Amino acid sequence: MSDFRYVTKAEYADAKEGLERLIHAVQNEVREDFTFQYKFIGSVARNMVTMDCSSNVGYDFDVNIYVNDDDENYSAKEIRNILRKAFDKFNRQFQYDYTEDSTRVLTIKVKDRQNSKILHSADFAVVYDCDDGRQQYIHYNKNQNSYEWQYQPKGYYELSERVDLIKQYRLWQEVRNLYIEKKNHNLAGKKSRALFAETINEIYQQNFK
Repeated sequence: MSDFRYVTKAEYADAKEGLERLIHAVQNEVREDFTFQYKFIGSVARNMVTMDCSSNVGYDFDVNIYVNDDDENYSAKEIRNILRKAFDKFNRQFQYDYTEDSTRVLTIKVKDRQNSKILHSADFAVVYDCDDGRQQYIHYNKNQNSYEWQYQPKGYYELSERVDLIKQYRLWQEVRNLYIEKKNHNLAGKKSRALFAETINEIYQQNFK
């Protein structure tokens, strides 16, 4: 069993501010290629940042990057690589390690090497909001070393609708209680986004079915 708890805004305020300054440096660095906006999503947007006090891994931030490339001058691979190189140029100035390139996101981490701990990390997804209401993101296929734009799965949109309904009926504290319980009993090692989806779907089924 883990020992997850919620991290308050005050606890991660300095880290978030530093991360925003890093993002601003990256925005300036890539400006000759393209501009982009960013938005904190996930646990920060929901005020549900968690940390396992029994582990050596701290909390994390999730950020969407919206690249302005309507004329598609850059391929998915070029966009990810330009961003990754820009982050790597400034990461050390803000105590972050080199950028890791994974399937859905670019990840940076602040490490306490002396104590073998990750203090906190940030995941950046490059996304595009389509006119039809759907969203695409840059997907990295490690086996083929290829990058491509993919649509978010259908469940992505259903989840958002259910979140809105749950908040409308003031059931969010039930979500917080169940989510932290799931995090602490996560023997299967599921990702946080999967546990959050499970939580939302269970609360929805209990109250609206």
